[in-house]
Amino acid sequence: MRAALESLLRARKLDVTLPALGPSGEPLAPDRAAPTGCAALDAQLGGGLRRGHLSEIAGAFSSGGTQTMVRLLAAATARGEAVALVDAGDAFDPASAAAHGVALSQLLWVRVGGECARALRAYSLVLQAGGFGVAVLDLADAAPAALRQLPPTTWLRVARMVEGRDTVALLVGRERIARSAGGVTIALEPGSAAWQGSASRARVFAGIAMAPRVVGGRRAEDGGRRVEDGRK
Repeated sequence: MRAALESLLRARKLDVTLPALGPSGEPLAPDRAAPTGCAALDAQLGGGLRRGHLSEIAGAFSSGGTQTMVRLLAAATARGEAVALVDAGDAFDPASAAAHGVALSQLLWVRVGGECARALRAYSLVLQAGGFGVAVLDLADAAPAALRQLPPTTWLRVARMVEGRDTVALLVGRERIARSAGGVTIALEPGSAAWQGSASRARVFAGIAMAPRVVGGRRAEDGGRRVEDGRK
């Protein structure tokens, strides 16, 4: 009975109140999942980020937030989707993104320059316009204290703008900000250094090994908010 009801809700794109599936759940329907470009992360997500929901990437500087975001944008443009990025800190590097596979011709890049209110207005306009497979609001350079002062209804409105749509709404920040009932939090922590070569004098630094962790169904203890039925 439950399976039949969930199938009907999904068929009519009214499934936004259903909980996102965790690692032990069945994979999301292919048309409702947006793969991130990271196989290990997609396995945790049941196929990718859920369309029609607000999700977030949270992690300190140098924890891989930008890298994860760029991989997601690259995966989306490789599928032929249009993507949008509202860049609150004006920190996006298009040349680097293109080198990592982002098709810039399919990217709408909105440069705001540090003011949260302006960034939110721009992001709302992007979501209202529609037509994007992935729409990102990068608040990694915003002061956490300023974000905490925003009322919870801010994120409730954002979540409702993508309900029933094919868009993945994604926030990027140093701390957890918000997600919808069916969205997820991807928590990033600085990983260990990765090296190439075996001899001590011939080893070459190959970057930082990241280990993204999906946090589903838990509120952040550090002030982050989950948006669900109008509750904090």
